[in-house]
Amino acid sequence: MAYKVPFIDYPAHYGQHRQELLDRIDRMLSAGDVMLRGQLRDFEAHYAAFVGAAHCYGVGNGTDGLQLALLAAGIGTGDEVITVSHTMVATAAAIHHAGATPVLVDIAGDHLMDMDRVEEAITPRTKAIMPVHLNGRLCDMDRLMGIAEKHRLLVVEDAAQAVGASFNATKAGAFGIAGAFSFYPAKILGTYGDAGAVVTSDPEVAERVRLLRNHGRTETNDVAFWSFNSRMDNLHAVILDMKLQWLPDWLLRRREIAQQYQEMLAGVSELVLPPAPAEEGVHHDVFQNYEVEAEDRDGLVDHLRNAGIEIMLPWGGKAVHQFANLGLGHFADRLPATERLFPRLLLLPMYCELADGQVEYVAKAVRGFYGS
Repeated sequence: MAYKVPFIDYPAHYGQHRQELLDRIDRMLSAGDVMLRGQLRDFEAHYAAFVGAAHCYGVGNGTDGLQLALLAAGIGTGDEVITVSHTMVATAAAIHHAGATPVLVDIAGDHLMDMDRVEEAITPRTKAIMPVHLNGRLCDMDRLMGIAEKHRLLVVEDAAQAVGASFNATKAGAFGIAGAFSFYPAKILGTYGDAGAVVTSDPEVAERVRLLRNHGRTETNDVAFWSFNSRMDNLHAVILDMKLQWLPDWLLRRREIAQQYQEMLAGVSELVLPPAPAEEGVHHDVFQNYEVEAEDRDGLVDHLRNAGIEIMLPWGGKAVHQFANLGLGHFADRLPATERLFPRLLLLPMYCELADGQVEYVAKAVRGFYGS
């Protein structure tokens, strides 16, 4: 179906800086710089500086980034890691594949980890907390870091959806012992394939991530330990390094679109909108997604699709604990807010090439469904 308003417009995004991108790729390939070469080191240095971390290592994808960050921090078999169920399954999968057990806590009104529920989930086996900075908004990191310090727990941030977002002027990924990012094509800073990164200011964690992503191979061609193959290709590094220069403008545009949605959908009593893009205060949100709660969600979805508007349901319409084959269903009783939320959630189109007229078209369609 050819949508009047696609959920993401990849061709429009590519067309913005097509020639510059092709020129950079051509220079890279003409020099034979394919893997672990200077362009990757350039991007890693630039991205570390952007986040405010001492080190950055590019990896194969965001999920690998989470797993390698956990392993590099010393988390493994027998440990528990506290996280949420309103997240991509990758969050819990990374914990599982690191050998640890995901422990799920409920969410607050902004759809992020409920800090009032964290301490009650801590057991003698708890080793870390993995906050998920969802939809371009950070968790309450002052409270979380206080809890972690009190109980001597590590914090590994899932910042896959929070490139450029901040809390009290500190960016996502710079709070914990490590943070992991995804550069999947649909992300704010995305490449044309899979890629991710781990950032940290801990030198020991940084060195372990560097070894873990490349078979444990040392500079003397020894192998330090059993490891993985999860290197970011130079091709993706070139693309991301070019896009990084445009990122501030893109973040600004997303906030502008979010403000337009806020104004155009204000007063629709059947909707619960996300927090508005405040100019002051502790949160600086970047709106990876524009996630709303809606009464008669499924009816609204059909209405919007019939109007030529492409929407998405978060994670296909299920929280992590609702995927029966993962064996996490026993957490359901502890997650009443998550349970209530998921039949109501949907994501409206949100990308920086979205025209003002398209935003207005979406908002009018939503209002029209509710007779507003």
